[in-house]
Amino acid sequence: MDRPSHLPVAAPRQFNFARDSFAFENETFWEYHFDAATGKTTFSRREPKPDYAHRCFVLTRAARQFLFHARFDQTQKAGDDQACRRLIRAVMARDARASAEPGKQIVIPGYGDLRQFSRAREPLLKAECGGAWRSYVLRSHWRMIFPISRAHQARTAASLDAALKQNVPPIIHLVKFPSLTINHSMILFAAAETSEGLAFQAYDPNHPAQPVRLSFDRRTSVFSLPPNRYWAGGELDIIEIYRNWLM
Repeated sequence: MDRPSHLPVAAPRQFNFARDSFAFENETFWEYHFDAATGKTTFSRREPKPDYAHRCFVLTRAARQFLFHARFDQTQKAGDDQACRRLIRAVMARDARASAEPGKQIVIPGYGDLRQFSRAREPLLKAECGGAWRSYVLRSHWRMIFPISRAHQARTAASLDAALKQNVPPIIHLVKFPSLTINHSMILFAAAETSEGLAFQAYDPNHPAQPVRLSFDRRTSVFSLPPNRYWAGGELDIIEIYRNWLM
């Protein structure tokens, strides 16, 4: 099967949640409270104030950069903080939309995968992957202000499924506009057919302990996400990002 022209170059291997996600979480700045009777959501500031928040887009971009451009080798001796900082910066300087050519990946010594590396060098990775401003100043954000039709969502679901079949883990923007009850990013790494449509498995930087499920209903052309600590659950819109020069 030929690779669709809009897809990035395929990853060197399939995204593996246990290996290719960060061990630490993107903390939420707010505590969310959902009223099942009225459907209303209220929120309050988290206390104490989180140390690492507003970086969901930062972590999804960085996770794919490590997948595309880094190779871990635990048989070698790990470097000190200064050496690790140089390696992280080298990975962050690479393109999140295109995978490295064979033999051109950056070798991270002393660790078997990103999960292990991020557990051991958490402060360094938090400092070097990018500030919270990168979640707000993102060129693809223009898309959410325009109407998103059901036909658009059907095409998006098909495109995401095709990307996964081509070994490209899509980065997605989950949004409800203009309410912005959700404005979040995840990486999809698997898809399965269901009786209703598709069930995607995702790395959610807010929940690094286990994958989350994103569903698509072909009858209604609607995506939905189950409730969690920052989302009451239900329908939302999906935009694929980091896929070309425009998005």
